[in-house]
Amino acid sequence: MRISRRLLAVGATLGLAALSLTACASGAADTPGQTATAEGVYASGKSDTLIFGVVPDTESTQNNWEPLGQYLSIITGKQVDYFEAADYTALIEASIAGKIDVAAFSGFTYYNAWKNGAQITPFAGQLTGDLKEPGYYSVAIANPSAGVADLADFAGKNVCFVSETSTSGYLFPSKALLEAGVDPSKDLTPVFAGKHDASAEKVAAGTECVAGFAEYAVADPKIADGSVVEVARQLVPGAPLVYADQLPQEIKDILVAKLSETTMDDMIAAGVKVSDAKAAKEWFAGTKPVDDSYYDQIRDLCAELPTVESCQ
Repeated sequence: MRISRRLLAVGATLGLAALSLTACASGAADTPGQTATAEGVYASGKSDTLIFGVVPDTESTQNNWEPLGQYLSIITGKQVDYFEAADYTALIEASIAGKIDVAAFSGFTYYNAWKNGAQITPFAGQLTGDLKEPGYYSVAIANPSAGVADLADFAGKNVCFVSETSTSGYLFPSKALLEAGVDPSKDLTPVFAGKHDASAEKVAAGTECVAGFAEYAVADPKIADGSVVEVARQLVPGAPLVYADQLPQEIKDILVAKLSETTMDDMIAAGVKVSDAKAAKEWFAGTKPVDDSYYDQIRDLCAELPTVESCQ
């Protein structure tokens, strides 16, 4: 198994914080430590519980993904324990180690997990906002006082990225910068903020970095209130939902049948409780079916970006 230096360095952060979202369990727990059943293997060691891992995109990650956690419990009849990884790399390591049953990744995070041997299968692409197909926007932003008018102006600046395995917070920004004549490996000083909202906050503050990247859901409100200015944006591939190949086939069949093509309205009709449906749809409007081949566009882009270490 070939794992990048950063994966090895951060892989020790697998102390994931579990929060039980629901308790719609059916059946008794297996003997502690026993993970195998006649039909498959559960990461929790209990056949009445699914472990749901998510990319830690923002400080409100738990709130963002709670509706989907509820829906997973409703459609499977299982308790769903929510695991928020410490960072992107920790989620990759957890998937490689077989410690999750279902996960919400980003496209580049999935690529890195796949590349390093994770036995997982993408089955749905996330819809966001008003988009009718999987995808979302990566937005380049700058502090209003930085005098940054275009991506070429990022040269020589402290620039905030999200994570070295973030699709909209690093991979596609690297492509855009190179097309603008700026090599992110040597023409600027990178600052890895860890989360999208942290990247946007740092750009707005203008101290650690004066320009950067974040996904549109956190960038657009700051553009609207004038705390940052938009420099450019680009559409990136939809984030995948994946299941662990070790799961019982009946659970995988349920996930594909009920979750590969759905909407937030469908989820609410099924019993999911949300406090603000409009805000929930902005983050997770629904899903459309995708498979591994959909992420060939990530593989192709990585082949074009030899200086991006996480691609190698």
